[in-house]
Amino acid sequence: MSDDAARSATARRESVVVTGAASGLGEALARDVVRSGGCVGLLDRRADPLHALAEELGDAAVARVADVADGPALTEAMIDLHRELGGLTAVVNNAGVGNLKRLVEHTDAEFDLLVRVNLHGVFNGIRAAVPLLRAGGGGAIVNVASASGVRPTWGEGPYSAAKAAVIALTMTAALEEGPDIRVNCISPGFVRTPLNEFLADRDDTRWSLERMTPLARIGEPEDVVGVIRFLCSPAAAYVTGQNLVVDGGSLLVNAQTHDVLRGLLGE
Repeated sequence: MSDDAARSATARRESVVVTGAASGLGEALARDVVRSGGCVGLLDRRADPLHALAEELGDAAVARVADVADGPALTEAMIDLHRELGGLTAVVNNAGVGNLKRLVEHTDAEFDLLVRVNLHGVFNGIRAAVPLLRAGGGGAIVNVASASGVRPTWGEGPYSAAKAAVIALTMTAALEEGPDIRVNCISPGFVRTPLNEFLADRDDTRWSLERMTPLARIGEPEDVVGVIRFLCSPAAAYVTGQNLVVDGGSLLVNAQTHDVLRGLLGE
């Protein structure tokens, strides 16, 4: 971002559009933006929880129902939010879906859905955001990828592939859209959200996840929100094209080696 654009972004009230805002990480991010005095544009395909959140957040929030996989609908919704909020300082492409199944057992429809939402949805968000951010002098885009896109996970083949592509897409956008627009992504590890609470709530899986994480706990949405807020802020004015892994250190751990070394140290 140029010096003039950075000063302009600093002077403007924080105004962030969040996709997938009706629950989980998106909801936590929206609440944090409003709590800190900013305003937020809420985007999700689920109307009831989206409007309930907007009503709770009050005048600082505006909601639009749109499916990120529908490019024209998402663009129209984002233009509406840009107008309603009086401009944008950042867009966070957070919406995503998952599926836990062996790669060869996925149907064409399941594979297409995972790619359409997790990858094409981010592409649609970037494409819609760039002209709106540039109209206000610049800003930031943060895409939510996944640690599974850095090191693929059993049962998440199409999801991992789509998230790995989001990282590559982020780097390309950063190259093309500077200096006025910064584009970064984050790759959360296992974070307790409605998408995976069925694993977090089981004693056996929770224990395994904690055991294989150097920080020895499951992540919470708030752990990720702070990183997104940093990437959206002037504090990250010289950061673009990066993928920040937010996983408590779990990618550092090879489970087998971890167990062997821990056993030796214990002796």
